[in-house]
Amino acid sequence: MAGNLEFIKSTTGSSVTSLDVTDCFSADYDVYQINLVQFDRSTAGFAGIRFLDSGGTVIIANEYDFAYMVMRGYSIYTESRTINTSYIGDIAYSETTALDTTTGAVWNIFNPYDSSSYTFTKGQSSVMVDGYGVISLKAIGVHKSAEQITGFQIYTNAVSFNATVNVYGLASN
Repeated sequence: MAGNLEFIKSTTGSSVTSLDVTDCFSADYDVYQINLVQFDRSTAGFAGIRFLDSGGTVIIANEYDFAYMVMRGYSIYTESRTINTSYIGDIAYSETTALDTTTGAVWNIFNPYDSSSYTFTKGQSSVMVDGYGVISLKAIGVHKSAEQITGFQIYTNAVSFNATVNVYGLASN
């Protein structure tokens, strides 16, 4: 992906169960990068992402598919896939026993504002788990409805978390 990242916005949440990042996708870019520079949960587990439609409503219909691989430096790798669900799962992981509970994640979002195309994602994250080592995660996902997407929601099944999210557009050269 050649081009320059152009900052669009930053959103922060503290002790929230979901975090909406609104009005960040537009006709200005086809590719976006989401940097989850902080993600820590009150209990160990994963975060997912849902998209917001052109009216700003969270899309919770079973229109998402995703697949991921968890790569543990201290154990076997695991992989999984889920179809026809209400979110794209496993975009980041937080471990309460981590040396630094903050997880970093980088996600690319493709064609969210194009109402004639599905919205695709790919990304990765990692966290250091105290006494074990590194857990890394790679995942892909798709929102299988051709509609205009204007934002997204970080989602965790009602578990509180802290997060800081930066959104960038990828400008063509």
